[in-house]
Amino acid sequence: MSRRRLSVLIALVMGLTGCAGKPADSVTLEVDLPAQFRFIAGANYSPATGETCTLPTRRGRRPERKILITQYKPEAEIVSFDLPLAQVIEGCPTVLRSVDFDVRAKWGARDSDVGGDRAVVGIRDRWEYGTGMPESGVQALPGRCHWLFRTVGPQHAIAKILQCRSLDATGRQRLAGGVAQRDQLAGKKLRMVLALTDEEEPYFDDNWVAVPGGWKRCKGKSFEDTFAYCGSNTTDFKPIKMPDGRICDVYPTCRNKE
Repeated sequence: MSRRRLSVLIALVMGLTGCAGKPADSVTLEVDLPAQFRFIAGANYSPATGETCTLPTRRGRRPERKILITQYKPEAEIVSFDLPLAQVIEGCPTVLRSVDFDVRAKWGARDSDVGGDRAVVGIRDRWEYGTGMPESGVQALPGRCHWLFRTVGPQHAIAKILQCRSLDATGRQRLAGGVAQRDQLAGKKLRMVLALTDEEEPYFDDNWVAVPGGWKRCKGKSFEDTFAYCGSNTTDFKPIKMPDGRICDVYPTCRNKE
């Protein structure tokens, strides 16, 4: 699979500390995106620790939040952004606190065949649980994405929900992304990898029964029962409508494997 590197330099539209024209310390945020993934992200700045200044609450343009946008591509790609670690906004010294992501991915051909999840990279003054910046100067923030499937509507059509997760320092699942320590980041790189697995799982418990070839949708009280919990009845099922319009008994193969 081909991969493209798209480098995006975020313009420094806010005032900077130090001499005019001298760049502030920055970190490179690099994101691995699977094919047909995109995101809209916000790099968030707030007053540095110990500062007494405040930023006004406002609507519309917010200089304390830089917007980062990518587009759907038919192939996997790597995108990168250079983000200042500190900036002066309206006379208030601020630091980069976090980058939040609204991740979107296509699972079908229709415009509505899109699922999404969130991801976040937190920037802390101190972070005692992490391993710190490696000697390579690249801190990896791995994420695992997969599709959850369900049925919707009177025809019990398949729809998919995207879920992206990472393991935190304690081994618990959390939103994709991670945490980094600010004073280790100048001139270094944070690399968030979103890897899409082939594994799919039901979105709701007690709606599906695993069979050879995939999953069957429990019938519930009747064919019209859109909730259709299995309960004690794991032998009566209902047909489902596949994304391509076929009516099938088994998802995703549309048939039992002998």
